[in-house]
Amino acid sequence: MSYGGGAAAGGAAAAAAVAEAVKASGAIVRVSPADFCNIVNRAEKPLVVFSKSKFFSTAYHYLTGYKGFVFYTRSNEKLLFKSSIEMVKAQKIWIPS
Repeated sequence: MSYGGGAAAGGAAAAAAVAEAVKASGAIVRVSPADFCNIVNRAEKPLVVFSKSKFFSTAYHYLTGYKGFVFYTRSNEKLLFKSSIEMVKAQKIWIPS
């Protein structure tokens, strides 16, 4: 009995799942933290999804939608937004590469 084919099939299935996730999410545009804040401030009713990660150092990840695109940024410092902006905390934000 051979187990090598099963591992290859599993890897192919994982790659297909990632490809489907990219298709489902649409275009994700990575911008600087300053540009991200400008985009959020331009939106009529902005929603910002954020998470905090700690690997070697603390990093903050942010997502927002604007005019059909999803904008993403990463910052070493917490970004400050107006209190009127709706914020949702996520456990983790993962962006396909």
